[in-house]
Amino acid sequence: MNGNLEALSTVFTEFYYWVTVVFMFLIHVGFCMYEVGASRRRNHMHTLMKNVMIIPLVTVTFFFFGWWIYWAFPDFPFFGGLNHEMGDANLPWSKTMATNLGDRITGVFWAAFLLFSWTAASIVSGAVIERIRSSALWVHAVMIGSVWWIIDAAWGWHYGGWMVRILGYHDAYASGVIHAIAGGYALGVIMVLGPRLGKFAADGTPRDIPPHNPWMLTIGLFLIYTGFWGFYAACNVPVISPEAIGGQITGTTWTATNIYLAPTTLSAITFNFLMSLSGGLMAAYVVSKGDAFWTFSGGLAGVITASAGNDLYHPVQAMLVGAVGVVIVYHLHYWVERRFKLDDAVGAVAVHGYSGVIGLIIAGFLLWGAPSSPFEGYATINPIGQTAGAVIMFLVLGFVPGWALARVQAAVGVLRIPEEVELQGLDYAEHHAYEDAKAAIIEADKAYLATNLKAS
Repeated sequence: MNGNLEALSTVFTEFYYWVTVVFMFLIHVGFCMYEVGASRRRNHMHTLMKNVMIIPLVTVTFFFFGWWIYWAFPDFPFFGGLNHEMGDANLPWSKTMATNLGDRITGVFWAAFLLFSWTAASIVSGAVIERIRSSALWVHAVMIGSVWWIIDAAWGWHYGGWMVRILGYHDAYASGVIHAIAGGYALGVIMVLGPRLGKFAADGTPRDIPPHNPWMLTIGLFLIYTGFWGFYAACNVPVISPEAIGGQITGTTWTATNIYLAPTTLSAITFNFLMSLSGGLMAAYVVSKGDAFWTFSGGLAGVITASAGNDLYHPVQAMLVGAVGVVIVYHLHYWVERRFKLDDAVGAVAVHGYSGVIGLIIAGFLLWGAPSSPFEGYATINPIGQTAGAVIMFLVLGFVPGWALARVQAAVGVLRIPEEVELQGLDYAEHHAYEDAKAAIIEADKAYLATNLKAS
């Protein structure tokens, strides 16, 4: 009987992660639509191209070394060094990393983490639209997608991660592990990159640059909501035997678990995802006085704020945490913009970065004393551990690497496009064939109309 159950759980787990990966692909579709809707017409093709090329660049680098980092680094650089046994088992030439040579699970589980990597890179991409060189963004995409975020995942999103064991860090659905680090990284880049031309008046007053296509932006955000729901499911192990996780955790009952191998359910995800989304939407509508862009973005910010503890919150808590987070994030975004003259073009630093940090800290207080993990000897959730985790995610692994790499790129002249190119538009500068073809079509249409009007 056990053999049949294990075989069934293996097949189900394989299909489960495959489905979550398909859902999460919608996040990237949503980011493409969202960024194109937010950018001006002369930059559309450039915006799409830099997002599309994130896919192959991050995928290949994540295959060659990103996945190894997750398994090798749970203790690094403290408390034991590299885990060579687990790391070597997930190198690109190991059995499990090739078709039909290993198990049925590694490929789809790897893909779920890969889609998280795309998300981290896309968050950075949105903040820097209309003024960064494509090549510069792609280097940042590889670094955040295949190096920095997966280090923080190994430290704080691994059942044996040192932050979980020592700090009591708990981040079930990645308030910090994806969102805080990507928001911090984006902040470091835009601090060096500078604002778009015309964003600030001569006296330093920020100007609003409205989205080119609000409809596309809205649909993009709804696709991100949908993919994010799949993201939540992908953060769980769907079914697992007590023997597979040491027996002492779940007794004799087969169960689903969160990323830390603590029992949970898809029902919990459903309640808390929808309640935090609703809390964020309502709070954003009120605080922004009905501004459509901020209302829609507020739903995403609400989910991100509550994500750290959404495996343990009551649904009403999830709603309130999402709402409180949005109010703080909204005011913080505009204060930073005015005070430091930073141009976060789509609010990525605020919606992802600030929300992630606030969510981690709130979870430290609301869940104070709850187990961070089901394993014995691990620290419990506490405000100090969560705040330290937020600093590590946002500042140490996010802001500092993004700022440092951007400084190097700026020093050698490969970060920002020239002013004349920005005024002309990146589509023309980087995609001449597209513009030439469009111009030829326009001229042909003019000639056709002129001929037909003359004939009539």
